[in-house]
Amino acid sequence: MKNFKLIIASALFASVISCQTATQVSKNATQNTPYENLGRDGKLYAAFYQQRAAEYEALCLQAYNIGKLRLDEALAQKSEKPLAIVSDIDETFLDNSYYAVERSKMGKDYDQKTWEEWTAKGIAKPLTGSQEFYQYAASKGIQVFYVTNRVEQEREGTLKNLKKYNFPLQSDSNLILRSKESSKETRRKDIAKNYNIVLLLGDNLADFSSIFDKKSEAERSNAVKNSAEDFGKKFIIIPNVGYGDWEASFYNYKYDYTKQQKDSMMYNAVKANP
Repeated sequence: MKNFKLIIASALFASVISCQTATQVSKNATQNTPYENLGRDGKLYAAFYQQRAAEYEALCLQAYNIGKLRLDEALAQKSEKPLAIVSDIDETFLDNSYYAVERSKMGKDYDQKTWEEWTAKGIAKPLTGSQEFYQYAASKGIQVFYVTNRVEQEREGTLKNLKKYNFPLQSDSNLILRSKESSKETRRKDIAKNYNIVLLLGDNLADFSSIFDKKSEAERSNAVKNSAEDFGKKFIIIPNVGYGDWEASFYNYKYDYTKQQKDSMMYNAVKANP
């Protein structure tokens, strides 16, 4: 009987310890999920780099310096049409990382309403070297077209921002916002009817050609390789690790995933070994 009681007591003790361990593991799994808030915190880390890294400033200067070199080459050649450059705005020469930080610190993501509230302020700062580049282009008689997917109700704030930092605007029609389609191809073609577009600047591949529009990750990668000679020659790309079609293409352009689903997908996509 004594041995039987000892066995029962040992079993009960083991059961209690097992339950406590299981509870602790469950609690840790909830509190220490390795991919929790990966998307939100990733935006903060991207903004940290964009706002603080001298290397980022150097990358911007490198892009604009190459752009200036290409403009000089174009100016030295004869052209039947007047010369023009086509440029995106956000993260191509205006820094909106402050908006991303504000949203992330609130535990929230991008949404159109708060984005429009941000752009209405007209206070996004210019990227290093951008003012000098665009002013140089305009000083040489090159038309600067700003082709952006900001919408019409953002025009006033956008103009305010351009004027605040002396970005050239040779005509009101040189600021071309989004109307219906997100693709910029039609807008680029309209400009090309009257101008020789010698340079395109952007932070997103879709800023350059329709071959990059709404394509999968693999298709985008192949299109980049097929256009290798254009980068640094006609296409000038500014780094943007905060957002873009590189992110949307990973989710196959589906925008209804939850934050948890996105975090899990990102966590499982990155590799610890080559």
